[in-house]
Amino acid sequence: MQLKPQEEEILQQLDRRRIPAHLAIIMDGNGRWARERGLPRSVGHRQGVETVRQTVRFCDYLGLKALTLFAFSTENWSRPAAEIDFLMGLPEQYLQTELPELVKNNVRVNLLGDPERLPAQVQKAIDEGLSATKKNSGMALNFALNYGARAEIIRAVQALAGDLQRGKIELPIDEKLFDSYLDTAGLPDPDLLIRTGGEYRISNFLLWQVAYSELWFTPVYWPDFNRQHLLRAIADFQQRERRYGRISPK
Repeated sequence: MQLKPQEEEILQQLDRRRIPAHLAIIMDGNGRWARERGLPRSVGHRQGVETVRQTVRFCDYLGLKALTLFAFSTENWSRPAAEIDFLMGLPEQYLQTELPELVKNNVRVNLLGDPERLPAQVQKAIDEGLSATKKNSGMALNFALNYGARAEIIRAVQALAGDLQRGKIELPIDEKLFDSYLDTAGLPDPDLLIRTGGEYRISNFLLWQVAYSELWFTPVYWPDFNRQHLLRAIADFQQRERRYGRISPK
């Protein structure tokens, strides 16, 4: 991958052994990016897809084990119908164009969230992506679609309670067992959570999984988020001491 001089400079300063294993991103600011340029919101969303393409490729290049992108929340259904229709078409377009490269690069596609409310064509595109990459062993690319963390936890509790009632599992229930019922089962928890667009909240995203994640907020809108921004976030992450409740050894 050809890097710009500024990107190469930051990358050389990083400890490649301490790249986040799992990066989660709240991709915010598409609409505001478009509005400030006097453009329709759809243009911002379309430009955001291009940022997704570049980010996925770069994260794979850096050697991440997992990348989770918050694409459409359970709360986003309250948006205007025309915008929802447009947004629902983006995952299908992305997978149609990028799936061959994802397969070639050994990337595995996963879905977080409840797919039942998604339009049939979106479900079909997701299913094709899951099927085509299910044997891949490289970076896990997780799209959170119709996703809300509270809803995810409720689904997990319901499934766990059902298995308990049927005798498939036994008490006591611990964190490891509960993890296995979440949408992210089998994945490490995010080391780093990035939110673009200048907002400072988690917005019902991976509430259980980000309990000990490092948080990095930027005012940069998602369509403008680039490889240099990502490298700066990782550089900042590497300067932090992650104690998990323990006393610092220093």
